[in-house]
Amino acid sequence: MSSEPTSLARLSMSLPAELLHHLDIMVEERALPSRSQLIAQLIRHALAEHEAMVRPEETLAGTITLVYRSDSGNVREQLAAKQLQYLKEVISSQHVFLEDDQSLEVLLVQGPAQRLEDLCDALRCVRGVRQLKLVTTTALLPPLHEQDESGEDASSDDGHSQNGVAA
Repeated sequence: MSSEPTSLARLSMSLPAELLHHLDIMVEERALPSRSQLIAQLIRHALAEHEAMVRPEETLAGTITLVYRSDSGNVREQLAAKQLQYLKEVISSQHVFLEDDQSLEVLLVQGPAQRLEDLCDALRCVRGVRQLKLVTTTALLPPLHEQDESGEDASSDDGHSQNGVAA
């Protein structure tokens, strides 16, 4: 099957009536134009999860969402220390304070599936973490810096920095 977004293949399936009813409710609640769009979303999510399970060395991108209580000792420091151990995998982090002395933190991550699972396990071990969820995709972030053959940063094609000063 082609990877072009306009290339479509038809699928016919049989479902129990109750399951179809719940599927239609979900389509309506998400304001999607068709069952097909919902089923495609569900399949993409399942494929990303499957990829992480059967190919642990495969590089994936995704997010780790954490909810934790800030009043449990030095939770933020412990979480930061764990993230530092996985510096190559943690691209960025966003933190907000919630009600009842709780915090929500979302990490943008990319790396081998097994390494991302190891990071999740390390974060789960921190006392005070109440919820943690990893969501992955097989689509990757583009390289932030590309090296040319000489090992130089190829971001600038004239060998000069962006402000015009020789590198």
